[in-house]
Amino acid sequence: MKIAVLAGGLSPEHDVSMTSGALVANALAKRGHSVALCDVYLPMSNSRQAVFGGTEKFEYEIPPVPTSVSKMRKMYADGRLIGDGVIDFCREADVVFTALHGGAGEDGHIQALLEMLGIKFTGSDMASCHAAMDKHISKLICEKAGLDAPPCVIVKKGEAAPDIELPAVVKPCSCGSSVGVTFVYEKDALKAALDEAFKYEERVIIEKKIEGREFSVSVLGGRALPSVEILPKSGTYDFISKYKSGLTEEICPGRLDESEEKEIERLALTAHGALGLGDYSRSDFIYGYDGKFYYLETNALPGMTKNSLLPMSARAAGIEYEELCEKICALAYERKKK
Repeated sequence: MKIAVLAGGLSPEHDVSMTSGALVANALAKRGHSVALCDVYLPMSNSRQAVFGGTEKFEYEIPPVPTSVSKMRKMYADGRLIGDGVIDFCREADVVFTALHGGAGEDGHIQALLEMLGIKFTGSDMASCHAAMDKHISKLICEKAGLDAPPCVIVKKGEAAPDIELPAVVKPCSCGSSVGVTFVYEKDALKAALDEAFKYEERVIIEKKIEGREFSVSVLGGRALPSVEILPKSGTYDFISKYKSGLTEEICPGRLDESEEKEIERLALTAHGALGLGDYSRSDFIYGYDGKFYYLETNALPGMTKNSLLPMSARAAGIEYEELCEKICALAYERKKK
């Protein structure tokens, strides 16, 4: 197939996305496909991409801090989200692999554009991406479907900090990769945590911190993959712990008995279905010390870096990285043929 890989974009997860995109492009090229990669935010004339069928090896490294969206925004005064020529680039492909995380690439904007133009793309449709990206909306939908979730409040920029039960987790409503997330244990730290989250978004969610063990479960083609248990050495699964090798231990399958594993897989499939997601997703849970699984969030476009959890779960199910990337493309291609 002729596959266009979209990555980057105007998002605090730009660098994570570029890394995912580079690895995906290399994997698909190794499987014999004609592949090209582009940063969706840049004009094609400036983007570091190879033409379809090129032999370039794509490389990108995640820096220790997230990309500054405000600095990126200054590149174009017209407020664009997609670079000149990117849509024509997508039209050339049989399938577009959306290796986008956060921003317009995961909240449904780019999916809506591709849908309107009849361009085949991986992942989920506009409405599902939008619902999953907003942590408050996805929580309400999944609670309606029967999942337990930590109590939460929403704070808008300019509002006073609420009186909340501690410890708590403060995070932007629509960012992934633990961008802008702070664990708050004392009231004096709440304002600083809110200020940090407001750097990325004007709506912030404050959740009660559930004490327990953290798990993630991916869904691929309607099937739940083995769970991953997450053990950050610092005690908190933040941006650095996620993407710097050696700072987090991930155990796959997670240390659950058979009935617990079946239950968390059922919950992931329930969340996937309730949100109307398509080819694949990844949902995160806390297994509380009270014996209940608590739903945290669902990623419509999970990371595809070397440290990402979807590839790890797929490997445990006997699907290696290159095959995983190709399977995701095949799911999109076959879905659009129906």
